[in-house]
Amino acid sequence: MDPQLPDEPHITSATLNDVARVAGVSPITVSRALNQPHLVRPGTLAKIQAAVRETGYARSRPPAPVTPDRTKLVALILPTVANPIFADMVQAASDKLTEGGYQLMLGLAGYELWREEILVETVLSRRPDGLIVTGTLHSDNTRRRLESAGIPVVETWDMTPFPIDMLVGFSHEAVGHTVATRMVEKGYRRIAILTASDPRAARRNLGLQAELARRGLNVVATETVPVPASLKLGREGCARLLAAHPDVELVVCSSDTLAQGAMTEAASRGLRVPEQLAVLGFGDLNFAAHTFPPMSSVKVDGVAIGALAAQAILERLGAAAGEMEKVTDTGFQLIERGST
Repeated sequence: MDPQLPDEPHITSATLNDVARVAGVSPITVSRALNQPHLVRPGTLAKIQAAVRETGYARSRPPAPVTPDRTKLVALILPTVANPIFADMVQAASDKLTEGGYQLMLGLAGYELWREEILVETVLSRRPDGLIVTGTLHSDNTRRRLESAGIPVVETWDMTPFPIDMLVGFSHEAVGHTVATRMVEKGYRRIAILTASDPRAARRNLGLQAELARRGLNVVATETVPVPASLKLGREGCARLLAAHPDVELVVCSSDTLAQGAMTEAASRGLRVPEQLAVLGFGDLNFAAHTFPPMSSVKVDGVAIGALAAQAILERLGAAAGEMEKVTDTGFQLIERGST
């Protein structure tokens, strides 16, 4: 039997062991679900989530202390600036922080957990007053470090039932489900995925595949390209898909950049979009409505994510009025244009 874990600090009267008892699992399994939910089986995670709600267990963080030696810096950790989808978020966060008398410090962690871990340690050594991070998947060490940092932390661009502190984003799994549902309704059956090796794209792909499976369908093929995505990688990935599966009807891409590459490759082969090959992007970047044909995509609100994340930090620091929810879902919208 797994040993009993000590209760975590700053929690309500319900303990981690209470959650484990109600869920019928070990405390170590509960801890894993809280810290790395992607490693826990969906059925077990659902039981633990239900137990958390039933017991009222909640990890809370004390308000940030008011100290005279604040640095007036808020750090934002992104995987890359090569992906245009993050540009609006950075600008909106910077603008909002400036209004509150704070400045933005930007760090790039790539897509590897170990790089984020090193960067978080480096950033915290500069004593920022708050920290905004991308995603909810972190190493154990990073998660523990953020939980004990004593500053406001906002995770962004994702959803999880167990945020470290505050959360502003949307469900990638829900994006996948929505895309699959609508594309099947439009008559597409032979669907392929063209994706960058990005953990959030992987979640969208899982949602897509789960919804297709529920409808008795399977993805024809998945082609994965390195990050950051580029038009060249989109062309090359689409070419490999078509060489192996020339009867593909729809290519679902993890970014508009890859989708633009796929559309370019289709045009180079004389394939009509969408009559002979449909293409769907993600991000609804500023060029998506102006490709030929106009690109269908999933619109996410980077401006809102950046502004709300900054607002949450400022409110916690007492530099802005208001009281945001701990978790803010900014949602998404499937934009159907000529490419599907």
